[in-house]
Amino acid sequence: MKVEILKIGQVEESKLKFAVISTRFQNKWVFVRHKDRDTWEIPGGHREIDENINDTAKRELFEETGAKIFKIEPVCDYSVTKESVTSFGRLFISEVSEFTDLPNLEIGELRYFNEPPSNLTYPDIQPYLYEQTILFLDNSFNNMRI
Repeated sequence: MKVEILKIGQVEESKLKFAVISTRFQNKWVFVRHKDRDTWEIPGGHREIDENINDTAKRELFEETGAKIFKIEPVCDYSVTKESVTSFGRLFISEVSEFTDLPNLEIGELRYFNEPPSNLTYPDIQPYLYEQTILFLDNSFNNMRI
């Protein structure tokens, strides 16, 4: 499996099939556990037909975490190539200030971590996306005008 980090706009938006949202709440990282798994993942999911990828991110963030009030921003695009098939997604970062009840869909639990847990659902992908989030945050902080 190969993960490649891409600049936003490097991939035609219609090819973006996934939105992954690195999520923070009270200085902790939010990870979710699917009802049928015992591993943790960064919130995210598939884009619906004719849905804008930014709307996908907002919808998935709510569906997977119950986020009610939040800020969200794109970080980068990425590709995952497995067995010569490549798919594309967009990584976002979100800061949640308020949650509502977790929707009764596919997520069984959400938990707050200081750093990513060791038992990730997608260990070949998520560490790269987490790293890009950290780089984005560092770069944003370094570019602040004071």
